[in-house]
This record gives sequence, structure tokens and C-alpha cells, in this order.
Amino acid sequence: MGQGQYELVKPSGLSELDRASWRDFLASNPALGSPYFALEFAECCEEARADTRVLVKRRKGQVVAFLPLHVGRVGYARPLAGPLGDVQGIIAPVDEVFDLDEALSAVRLPVFNFESVLASQASFHPHTQSTDGSWMMDLSNGFDAWRAERKSAMPKAVKNLDVRRRRMDRYEGGHSFVIDDRREGILDTMIAWKREQYRRTGVFDVFSVGWTRKLLEAVLRRQSDHFCGLVSTLSIEGRIAALHVGMASDRVCHYWFPAYDIDFGRVSPGLLMIEEMAKIAASIGHEALELGPGDYGFKRDLSSYQVGLSRGYATSTSLLGFARSASHSLVEVAEGAPLGALSALPGKAMRKLDRLASFYAS
Repeated sequence: MGQGQYELVKPSGLSELDRASWRDFLASNPALGSPYFALEFAECCEEARADTRVLVKRRKGQVVAFLPLHVGRVGYARPLAGPLGDVQGIIAPVDEVFDLDEALSAVRLPVFNFESVLASQASFHPHTQSTDGSWMMDLSNGFDAWRAERKSAMPKAVKNLDVRRRRMDRYEGGHSFVIDDRREGILDTMIAWKREQYRRTGVFDVFSVGWTRKLLEAVLRRQSDHFCGLVSTLSIEGRIAALHVGMASDRVCHYWFPAYDIDFGRVSPGLLMIEEMAKIAASIGHEALELGPGDYGFKRDLSSYQVGLSRGYATSTSLLGFARSASHSLVEVAEGAPLGALSALPGKAMRKLDRLASFYAS
């Protein structure tokens, strides 16, 4: 339903009643299990970025929905955590519809560019331009059930895991896994390995922007019943072979920033670490290990299903909103032209520029 009252506030500006409502919405909505939807994650984003806000919808004085986002200098809004936000959406009961046009106009935001929002949320349907999916390992029936299902569906992938594990077992010094390793310097190691990977592969260096490290540090400081950051390590012969910085809610563990020592590449320590993470997550009652979007073979091999995600934009009646709509129209014209692969170039360029801009939007 529309016809609400809207306001923009910082996460720290939410009242105790608002905070209780946020947690009630999470508990009542099965789609909101990811740690990205936790109030604590929004608070971490506020610690890292001054432009963090929550668009709050009320009806007859009662809060009915929250939309966490970042608001740029000219009012250009993007989802929480920008490109680091693998899964996003509206925090609300299942049947609540958030009228984006009405909301943006009410708080005078000209554009909301969204990516990786829950495709199941009807609020985004009129504004969706394309869809993707977040890969999920189903642990709801336990680790053994997940492995049996994967062995039936992807026998070669599970066999490969077993081969890699036997190779790891041959190391005389043994191996160990720690789900949350807080030794000093491990975050620095992950970032150093990740930056080298970005350099080697020619991918934009996420950690060249200051707020990204601040966000991870804020996440790792959080420990509550509803949300926690974690640093997982797989060590071989006393050396860290693979590590991962991620987070978890009380229902879902999210696989976020993995890295590995290339000296141990023949045993694929990153894959073995995911399996160890899944084993622990299942043992403490998590229903899934969320691998996030991306066309990667290991995600397809290990995942039980995908959660649909949408990309698009919404605008209010404004000059910037008109400009955003006009740019999309030009892309549509280009993609409809009989130019073969060339017709896709304008859209790809626009998406790449927007992704880069979102790193510097704060």
C-alpha cells in the first residue's frame, strides 16, 4: 500500500521502538535472513560512511517499513554498502508494499539506483531492468543433507572436493580450521592478498577506497545475538592457506571476502574452507550459507538454489530523475539496434561507471 508518511534518518537516529520493529520485521519475514538486513549492519555502514540513511515509512504513526540506503551529495541514492552489498531490500512484513515513487518524492530524493535487491519484493517490480541471483547452500536439514544433495546433483564437484581434501591430508604438519580467528593482523593479511589478486586480474581495487576497510572493521567489532562479524582461517602446516572475512545473522552466514595463499593452490584451500564453514554453520543452526551473486563455477557447484535479485532504478519528478530516465532510454535504443555484440557496449559501460561512482559516492 502507498499513502504513508516518510522520513530520512540515520540508523543511530532510530528510536528504541523503531529498532524493535526492525527486528520484529526480520523475525516475521523468511526472506530477510541475510546479515545484510540486520540493523547492526546498517549501523556498521554508518560508522564507515557519513551518507548512510534509513528511509522510514509510517502509517498512522506506526512504522511499517525501512529502506536503508546511501544518499549522495545531489540526492542520488544507492543501496546500503554500495557495491559491497550483495543482497539488499526493504525491511518490512511480507505483505507490505513500498511505493518508491511516492517515497522518493516525499523525502525529495531524485533517483534511487538499486542493484541486488530481492526480486520477490513487489515494491521493486515496476522499476526492475534486469535480474540475477544470489547463490545459497541449503543447510536447513544439516551439513550431511547438503552434501548428499550436491553429490547427487554435481558428483564431479563433490569428488573434486574429496580429492583436494586428500591432498591436504598428505601435508605432514596437519591442518586446522577456525571459524572466527581473531589473531592480530589477519584482516591485514586478507586485504593484502585481495589487493594483490585485484592487481593480478586487473579488477578495480575495492580497498583503494578508505570506507571499505572501515566497514569491515566495524563489522568485525559487532557481536550480538542477531549479528556478528567473523574471520575464518584454514591453516596447513601452521601457515594460513585460506581466510575469509564475513558476517552472520542468527539464520544465515554470508561468504564475503575470501583470499588464499597461492602457494597452496593445488589443494584449493578456498573451496575446502567453504565446506568447513558450512559444517560449522549447520551445526549451530544456520539455515544457509550465502555465497552471493556472480557467475562462478564453484558457486554453481556448491549451491542448492538461488535467491532472485533485481537491478533497476526509481525516480521522482526532478531534473536529475529525468536525466537518469533519459540515459536509460538511450541504452535501450542501443541494445535494440541490430549491431550484434556492439549493441551491448553502452549498457555495460553505464553499469561499470555507476559501479565505480558508487565507491566514491560518500
